[in-house]
This record gives sequence, structure tokens and C-alpha cells, in this order.
Amino acid sequence: MKRYTLIITILLIFVIALAGCKKDKSDDTDNAKPDKHTETKTEEVSNLDEPDNKDKEEESSNLSFLEDIAEPPSSIADVIQQKAGPYSGIDVNDDSVIDQVLEDVRKLEPLPEDATEEQLNAYFKYLYSLVAEDYPDPKDTIKKWEFGSFGDPDLPDSRFHFKENYNVEVLLDGSGSMGAYIGNKTMMQIAKEAINNFMKQVPKEANVSLRVYGHKGTGSNSDKNLSCSTIEQLYGYAPYDETAFQKELDKIQPAGWTPLADALKQAEESLAKYDTENNTNLIYVVSDGVETCDGDPVAVAKSLSNSNAKPIINIIGFKVDNEAQAQLKAMADVSGGIFSTANDQSELEEEFKRAEEVLKSWERWKKDALRNVDAIRLDNNFDILSIKVEWGTKETKQSNNIARLATLFRNEGIITREQMNYLRSLRDEIRVIIRDGQDEVVKELKDISTDKLDELKKSINEKYDKGTEE
Repeated sequence: MKRYTLIITILLIFVIALAGCKKDKSDDTDNAKPDKHTETKTEEVSNLDEPDNKDKEEESSNLSFLEDIAEPPSSIADVIQQKAGPYSGIDVNDDSVIDQVLEDVRKLEPLPEDATEEQLNAYFKYLYSLVAEDYPDPKDTIKKWEFGSFGDPDLPDSRFHFKENYNVEVLLDGSGSMGAYIGNKTMMQIAKEAINNFMKQVPKEANVSLRVYGHKGTGSNSDKNLSCSTIEQLYGYAPYDETAFQKELDKIQPAGWTPLADALKQAEESLAKYDTENNTNLIYVVSDGVETCDGDPVAVAKSLSNSNAKPIINIIGFKVDNEAQAQLKAMADVSGGIFSTANDQSELEEEFKRAEEVLKSWERWKKDALRNVDAIRLDNNFDILSIKVEWGTKETKQSNNIARLATLFRNEGIITREQMNYLRSLRDEIRVIIRDGQDEVVKELKDISTDKLDELKKSINEKYDKGTEE
């Protein structure tokens, strides 16, 4: 029995000792683990911090494009100088554009509920840039009136005094983009028809010319030299002959690049023999795009207008984008001509009608029967009504589109209802600027007469030409 008790005691001691050893190992392991876990957790915390920073950097980078967008207008001069947005004149909810609109909207990150005024203003700036309208410039209206008063000896600009001879040249863009369709006709077909219809109205005593540029080669880089060097005077200077003129028009097919500057240089060389003392010289440029042959058409237009021929250079931007419009308008500005846009055949022909009226006046002048001044004033009143209606229409479209976009911002979870209302309040501030400015422009245009045209032109230019030389 004693022996049995001893064995049990020894076994108990052994079990206790073994348990103690295991505990020691367990303690050692447990003591080691916290260091390892601490290290792992530290790494995890560090790794968690990095994505946050990266996300912030990416978000900042994703929205950096907002910095390059022009501020919304704060004056009527700003409104007149603003660039048209990609959805100008288009309902942003229209099925034809809604997918692209949503893609543009989703470029923005959702704003926090406590977004700052600076953040909200930046989002409004982007919204406004998408739907900004292109408002009529009163300076262009004044130029059109001056052009419409052609032949009046009281006009301060001698280029608008009738001379014994009248020379008209059309410079036609023959680049490949003129092959684009408007309805069932290409832009080139429309331009040809409008030009020929205009030429048919030119008095038989006047000389006409047709010059085309960029109508050979293709739009590829390999054909750039060929296309940029292709400028031809296909007709004139000579009285209009319908059969001969149409034959030359038929040869033109849209093809390559746009050497606008060199085309103007060639026109200057051709006009050199038609001095301004004895000749009234008029050039019409019909173009759908910007210079692509490395020339400077603005500088050349200025040089041409100051040449011995001193031509009036009127420019029609045919279905142009913002970049082309800016360049073509600058050409008209530096040369004292008229810039206008046309988006279809009727608008293109409408622009040529002003020249038709002038040519009829010249024909009457040759017969000592100048156009009645009251008739000219009546036309001016129609122009005032037209600019008033156009401003009102564009303002309504723009305001409606701002409201629609603000709603899309909210529906996409980018802004809250309160933030949407704030954006709409900014829209209302701009509406006041535009409506007050519209009334002011109309009032000033009504206060015009031929004898103070030069004074009015100067004040209009100073008032509404803000920022064009920046």
C-alpha cells in the first residue's frame, strides 16, 4: 500500500512539473506574440494611412481640371466675351446628349455636406462652363450698321465711301472638314450654292474673284506640304459670268489642310493694283476651321487691311468651334471687318445679303440715287429687335440648362438639395446681370445716328471689349 501511494505521489509531481513547463513555454510564446502583433498592427495602421493620402492626392488630381476653367461672368462685358459651352443651345436632358452629359457630370467627386463656399463655387464654375451661351456682341452690330450705311459720305471710315470701281473676292476654305454633312448636303455644297447666289446679285460693272485654299491632298501629315501650298485664284478679277464661274466652282472638292494666312497673303498681292483712291474692295472669307498650316492669319489680316487696297474683310465662320471662332473673330477685329457665324444654308445666305444690299447701293450711287436714310434706320431697328430677342432666348436656354444640370448633380449624389439650391442662386445672380445688360445694350443701340457713329463705336468698344487683349 505504501508502495502504491508513493507511485501515485510521484506521478502527481511529474504531471505538475510537466504542466509548469508547458505554462513557461506558453508564457514565452505569449510574451513574444504581442511584439509581433504590435509590429503587424503598426504596419496595418501605416498601410491604412497611405491609401487615405493616395485617395486625397488622386481626388485632388482628378479635380485639377477645374482650375483651368474661366470664372462665371460678373459683368455684362464678361457675358459678351465668354466662350460657348459644349451644350450651348442644347437641352442637356435631350436623348441625343444625355449620355455625354452624365459622363461630364460624373467627373466630379461628391461634395461633403459641409462643403465650403469655395468648393461650391468651383462646382458652379464647371457647371456654367458646360452650358454657357454665345451672346451677340454689340460691336458686331455696329459694324454691320456701318457696313449697311456704305456710301454715306459722312461715315468716318473712308473704306466705306463709294469709289468708281468695286471689287469683290470670296476666299473659300477647301479643307477636308468642309466635306461634313448638314442635312443632306455637304458644307462645301452649301457654301458653293450660297456663294454663287451672292455673285448673281453683283452688278455687272463690278469685278469678282474666287480664291480657294487647301483643296488638294488629304488631311494626313504626309500631304500637309501639298495641301498647305495649294491656293488658287480660280476666277477673276472680272465681271461675273455665271457659266464660267460655275465651272470653276464645280472643280472644288474638300480635301486637305487650312492655309488661311497664305491665302490672305495672295489676296493682298492680287489687290495691290486696286488702290483705295479709286476702288472699293471687299473680301469675304468663308471658313469652318482654324489655321492648320502654321501661319498667322490674324497678323496677315491686319497687314492686308492696312495695305494700299485697304479692303473690308468680312469673315463668316461656318459651323465653327470655339477655337476657330476666336481666331476668325480676331481677324475681323484687327481688320475692322465683320465676323458672323452661320450654321446652315439659310444663315450663310443671310450673311451675304448684307453685301448684296451694299452692292445695290453702289449701283444706285453710280446713277446718283443713294438709298434713303430712313430705310437704313428701319433696318437698324430690326437689328435692335433681333439682338434683343436673341439675348432673351439665349438667357432662357442657359438658365434652364443650369437648373437641369444642378438637378443632375443632385441625382448623381454629387451635391445635396441645399447645395443644389445654392448653385441655382448663383444662376439667378447671373440672370440679373444679363437682363440688366440686355436693356442697357438695346438702349445704347437705339441712340445712334450716322453722324455720331464713330463716337458710339469708340464707347461701345471700350465698354464691351474687356479682356480681349489679355
